[in-house]
Amino acid sequence: MSHFSYLNGELYAESVPLSEIAEQHSTPTFIYSRTAITEAYQAFTAAFSQRAHRVCYAVKANSNLGVLSVLDKLGAHFDIVSEGELARLQKLGIKGDRIVFSGVGKQQRELDAALKMDISCFNVESRQELDSLASRAKALGKIAPMSIRVNPDVDAKTHPYISTGLKENKFGVSIEMAKVMYQDAAASPFLKITGIDCHIGSQLLSMSPFLDALERVLQLVDDLTATGIEFHHLDLGGGMGVQYHPDETALDIEAYASAVIQHMGKRPQELWFEPGRSIVANAGVLLTRVINLKDNEGKYFCVVDAAMNDLIRPALYQAWQGVRPVESAGTGKPESYDVVGPVCETGDFLAKDRMLNVLPGDLLCIDSAGAYGFVMSSNYNSRNRAAEVLVDGHEQYLVRERETFEYQLSLEHPI
Repeated sequence: MSHFSYLNGELYAESVPLSEIAEQHSTPTFIYSRTAITEAYQAFTAAFSQRAHRVCYAVKANSNLGVLSVLDKLGAHFDIVSEGELARLQKLGIKGDRIVFSGVGKQQRELDAALKMDISCFNVESRQELDSLASRAKALGKIAPMSIRVNPDVDAKTHPYISTGLKENKFGVSIEMAKVMYQDAAASPFLKITGIDCHIGSQLLSMSPFLDALERVLQLVDDLTATGIEFHHLDLGGGMGVQYHPDETALDIEAYASAVIQHMGKRPQELWFEPGRSIVANAGVLLTRVINLKDNEGKYFCVVDAAMNDLIRPALYQAWQGVRPVESAGTGKPESYDVVGPVCETGDFLAKDRMLNVLPGDLLCIDSAGAYGFVMSSNYNSRNRAAEVLVDGHEQYLVRERETFEYQLSLEHPI
């Protein structure tokens, strides 16, 4: 979180005090660092500079138009999982040849929209989807570029909700099924085989699951190549872990790149990746204000104006995220607090058992909130979703306005 650091006892986002952002935009507010996004993206591309490669940012991690426009200017490609994400890229004028479409439940209208944009690849997840894609391509007079997402049955050793590479997960098809599907795709005049795809999970901090999956996929590539099927690219997905907890060590992207390149050997395929979390997680924080402090007979609660509807990761995944006071020299009494929100759920917490020196009205910063923060937020308890601000040096940009109750109610109609 080097771009969110203390200066003279106050926490800054790049060169902007967080207290200034709170004063201008209130709380809770998500804050993103343009420099952090840029450095994370450039570190990824630099690690694979020895090989032809493509970095397809996973839009699901953070789909704010301001964030996407930063990555657009860096030359990123994009991985989408819905028609809504496609619409966001269209809004920015991003062409189809920079888009890959993943996701286990693509609907007909989504296939049609992507085919009309001439996207670079569909990552096919089932036998039925392969047939649907060929059918829609035929109806629209198109040839659909495609790869098949292979499920290598590798344990990513991550939280079960973000594991995707085991046979009991809903994603992809088995290696044996992929062999049959590739032969069928090769026989279709409306499908063009461009690659092979594999993604085994999220927030991986060890290389061994990645390399285990890669070995199995490369064997499949070799087997199918021997039958005359050619692959332009190998898509290894995302999942590179970042540091949330001080005891964690982020996956070393340079070591990962070196190992992947070594395993590839002289195979000619271009390498594609779909990082999301590793690009934006530590490029964002959630700014919140303390409402009150509560003592339940020795159990202390710090009640803040952010809640599980703003940041659901702690409640959903039992995820750990750092909590820091915006002013490092607090004026309260240090206590071990559970940081909780106003939502009527016992599961409404952002952090547990954190030593804090705070008083009502103080500002807190929830670290590592750039990925799967706002995009997973909701209006639960009829709360307005937070504002989003992007900081670039001394400048701050409101990249999403805070919702209003009028906006929420405008979508509903009494009878």
